[in-house]
Amino acid sequence: MAQAYPTLIPGLRSPSEQIRGLVYFGRMLDKIRLAAAGKLPEGWQVARGSVAKGSFDARCCEFLQLDYAALETETLKGTQSDEELLAWAYAHGRQPSETEIDVWNAFMLKRGWRDAGTQRLTERLAEIGLPPGAVQTMFEFIDLDEGRLKLDATGQAIPL
Repeated sequence: MAQAYPTLIPGLRSPSEQIRGLVYFGRMLDKIRLAAAGKLPEGWQVARGSVAKGSFDARCCEFLQLDYAALETETLKGTQSDEELLAWAYAHGRQPSETEIDVWNAFMLKRGWRDAGTQRLTERLAEIGLPPGAVQTMFEFIDLDEGRLKLDATGQAIPL
């Protein structure tokens, strides 16, 4: 059974948006805040944090060598901007080099395109009633599923 599509969640940014050059981190902060406010879909709770092996949250925390629970606590204090929270993450985890950030961004932006994530991307597309190849990456899928992309008459993804 296909889920409702698109999944509109006000306040949840695209995973490709960057905080000081790093993709996905801002989305993770949004998910923390939305979950605390009871505005994140219940089914999403399982994929939050660093315990969900293979989730983008877990990958981001592993990349930054950061404890998700500590980041969550710091975020929910509500006293720091996203940029300040990233600086906090670097101080309490690790500060990746510019090259490491470039590699991270490239990996994340292309996840699902001809790699180990392709099968999961195909499954997620089927869940919303779309054929394999409707989008090429998980970030594109997320943006499509959340209403930031649409498919044109030829099936090509276009930003809104």
